[in-house]
Amino acid sequence: MTRLVAIIIWVLALAFPAAAAAQAGGGTDDAKPEDTPVDMDNPTFVPTVKVGKVLVDGDSLQYVELNNVYVYPQPTFKNAKRRAAYNRLVANVKKVLPIAKEVNKIIIETYEYMQTLPNKKARDEHMKRVEDDIKRRYTPRMKKLSYSQGKLLIKLVYRECNSSAYDLIRAFISPVRAGFYQAFAWAFGASLMKKYDPEKTDRLTERVVLMVESGQL
Repeated sequence: MTRLVAIIIWVLALAFPAAAAAQAGGGTDDAKPEDTPVDMDNPTFVPTVKVGKVLVDGDSLQYVELNNVYVYPQPTFKNAKRRAAYNRLVANVKKVLPIAKEVNKIIIETYEYMQTLPNKKARDEHMKRVEDDIKRRYTPRMKKLSYSQGKLLIKLVYRECNSSAYDLIRAFISPVRAGFYQAFAWAFGASLMKKYDPEKTDRLTERVVLMVESGQL
């Protein structure tokens, strides 16, 4: 399971040079889902309503379960530049959070399927197919992201998987390749060792993420 995380992170690591090259060269790829403009006026995730019944003292009671609703003070900005930076953060979260959640879903589904395979040989063969498919599908998608979106995506994948990109690559691919991709990312002003800190450094990002998840943004 963790090896699969590392493979996906390895592809995400390529987002930095790929994004920089695409911006420098003015890429001309055909439109794909990643190119869809962010809708700032409608929620990225549709709020859900769950209706059920519980038995209380012999009586059947119906209940309605809603998404969490987060209440924060209205953000204030010292100037237009800071307001624009906040709006960019919201737009970037709405763009890449669905991809981070997709990565997590792939990890869970693949892990569960591998538990049904009879032996190590079958699991290794399946993992090789998964590797090839992830590289084929995700490398072009990463090229669609901007530099800042690539950095944010790696942080949000950390949020979903609870481990840094560098640690995963180092432990489950190799220390040499982890160092190589870290140097690659560092050359573009990023780091695969960055962790997601929802209480301090990434507090504003976490606020936006929670509101996007709940359908409030």
